[in-house]
Amino acid sequence: MTLSYDPPSVFKTASVTATPEANFLKPDSPISLPGTNCQIKSQVSLATLTSFRVGGPAEWYIAPRHLDDLQASFEWAVAEGVPITLLGAGSNLLVSDHGLDGLVICTRHLRHSHFDAETGQVTAAAGEPLVRLAWQAAERGWEGLEWAVGIPGTVGGAVVMNAGAHGGCTAEILVNAHVFSPSGTVDILTAPDLGYSYRSSQLQGGDRLVSQATFQLRPGAEPAKVMAITAQHLKERQTTQPYHLPSCGSVFRNPNPLKAAWLIEQAGLKGYQIGGAQVAQRHANFILNCGGATANEIFQLIRYVQEQVEQRWSLCLEPEVKILGEFQPI
Repeated sequence: MTLSYDPPSVFKTASVTATPEANFLKPDSPISLPGTNCQIKSQVSLATLTSFRVGGPAEWYIAPRHLDDLQASFEWAVAEGVPITLLGAGSNLLVSDHGLDGLVICTRHLRHSHFDAETGQVTAAAGEPLVRLAWQAAERGWEGLEWAVGIPGTVGGAVVMNAGAHGGCTAEILVNAHVFSPSGTVDILTAPDLGYSYRSSQLQGGDRLVSQATFQLRPGAEPAKVMAITAQHLKERQTTQPYHLPSCGSVFRNPNPLKAAWLIEQAGLKGYQIGGAQVAQRHANFILNCGGATANEIFQLIRYVQEQVEQRWSLCLEPEVKILGEFQPI
């Protein structure tokens, strides 16, 4: 079992009294966790770990490869009384230029998948890239994940966010998810248990963490057919969405039945730029790092778009991107 999801979950361990050693931690000294091959490093830049390519350093950082390493990481953070941030693929995240306090646990190395031909189900660790899983299913002639090929997040992130595209979504194929609580308990939850709605679930904003998920697919199709459909979905995304520059994908949730991109475009904001951050010309619900953008410039542009759309439409766009850390208000 592995533990990861994207976007991250942040929870404080303020109720835990820090040990005396916590006061003597040296920011430049790696810490070896007993019984593991992992080291906790200090002041690690998060910019290379997010798709926006911005963000300051993690005060403490670890990238475990096994569940035991992950559990040891949690135990260390709890013992030291520091907050924990779990970071998956970083594809739906804006991290402050000031970085993040506490321990950042990068879970992208925690991955595996298993296809069960008898049941038509695939079980994948939450750190498994959704794109890779979609192609693996297509190559086997298993239908049901074609829509996911252009989503650059992890399986866990898809479960938490009810990721979807091309008329499909996670809630429609989820059999169950293993959900880990800070207390150490693991619950096996079904889609109804998670209270799914558009790009939302009951896991958002809490301290429970997806460790793995099982999806019901439809085996038996011609692999060439499924791969062709999957490839077509990917082509559609690549031709209609800007992937040539760093971004987080869609910045805002669609306020159904309207589309956020249409509202932003009608407000005349395509191409609008603050510093190195720009509203994409190709798709107005994308904000691009055109080179040298800071996290705060992206944040300012998000807020500006919200203000302009609200002034014109009396409607507040809700960010889909998760914003972590301290930012300067407009």
